[in-house]
Amino acid sequence: MTKVELKNDPKSDKRKQSVYFPVDMLDEIQKEALRQDRTVSWIVQRAWKIARDEILLYPSINDPSGDEASAPVTEEKF
Repeated sequence: MTKVELKNDPKSDKRKQSVYFPVDMLDEIQKEALRQDRTVSWIVQRAWKIARDEILLYPSINDPSGDEASAPVTEEKF
């Protein structure tokens, strides 16, 4: 892949984004990253990929047919 192709490849877009986690959750993520010898970013990206389909089942805040309180509750798989 050339540099021009790489720049246009959405999978290679490396924008920075600040994300805020509760302290206890961030500590857990950091410990897991250390355990797996991975970056925190890698852990969060994998978690999103694993949880994405389930999260998409949650209603939108703009959905007139329901609210977030009626989102399906499922057992954690971690």
